[in-house]
Amino acid sequence: MLSYNNVKKILFLFNPETAHHIAECGLKFVGKCKIARNYYEKKNYIDEVCLHQELFGVKFDNPVGLAAGFDKNATMIKSMKALGFGFTEIGTMTPMPQDGNPKPRMFRYPEYKTVQNAMGFNNLGSHKVLKNLKKVLPYSFPIGVNIGKNKITPEEFALSDYKSLIKKFEEFADYLVINISSPNTPNLRDLQNEKFINELFTMAQTLTSKPILLKIAPDMEVNQAIELCKAAVNSGAAGIIATNTTIDYSLVPNCKDFGGLSGEVLKEKSRELFRAIAKELFGKTILISVGGISDAKEAYIRIKAGASLVQAYSGMIFEGPSMVRKINEGLVELLAEDGYSTISEAIGADIKNELL
Repeated sequence: MLSYNNVKKILFLFNPETAHHIAECGLKFVGKCKIARNYYEKKNYIDEVCLHQELFGVKFDNPVGLAAGFDKNATMIKSMKALGFGFTEIGTMTPMPQDGNPKPRMFRYPEYKTVQNAMGFNNLGSHKVLKNLKKVLPYSFPIGVNIGKNKITPEEFALSDYKSLIKKFEEFADYLVINISSPNTPNLRDLQNEKFINELFTMAQTLTSKPILLKIAPDMEVNQAIELCKAAVNSGAAGIIATNTTIDYSLVPNCKDFGGLSGEVLKEKSRELFRAIAKELFGKTILISVGGISDAKEAYIRIKAGASLVQAYSGMIFEGPSMVRKINEGLVELLAEDGYSTISEAIGADIKNELL
């Protein structure tokens, strides 16, 4: 079989968005072909008791999930276990179909193991995505649904977009995620303020009992991020996902001056903001860490800092389809080395130790 390094050389001959579509075709095939799906699940899916958790009333076999942005339209869900993911997050989708921003809108920086995207919530719209989601019922692992407002929806009417999406997807999601932190929809990050957050989560509580999480950007000042997350939790948010992509273009020389950077260069920025948030909110809500996670060492750092779950996406572009399996295998080893019998004992260990 071809090694991923050889496959990567071929994929990298194409522009990133075309390469993504090629990968999507391959994963759709795996999802539809039971023989292929079973083979890769057996190879990549780690189901060790020490990694099991129950969160939101749902069992997670392992803590590594696919971050939103890869499977925008819920077309690859059946193949995600074959890649080793313990859960997946679809979207971001909007109420109405949306083409996204002008192309080219995705760029690779292989020497930095980094991707820059300015996609702009391109998706088929909530009606079509929901039809795709229903096709995979009943789910074989947890599925999160990431939602955002349409580009043409004025800021003052943003609540109505989120309301319609919550009502449409709450029955079919294990958890929902409010995305107001993408840098690729004009003025979307302006909604990262306490007034809107309070209104949004107060409204959400009247619509569903399903857990709804807030995903935040890495570019806010630390105290502002902490206060925003506190406001969300106080208003009913079931958890925080930190972080989305960054607009700190100083991290990659000569990169584009639009869109968000993800991957290796985001690692330190995301990790430090997550740590600051976790120090304030660990034990009070569920915390999920994402941003620059591509190996077991980094995943374990985030877990010990307070993350119940971690997510990955860009790292897979550079590390390949074995990445998630290697992360989970490494986590099993790291837990054993530290004398933990379950991942729950390791979650927030650094914070607990500071309190001793």
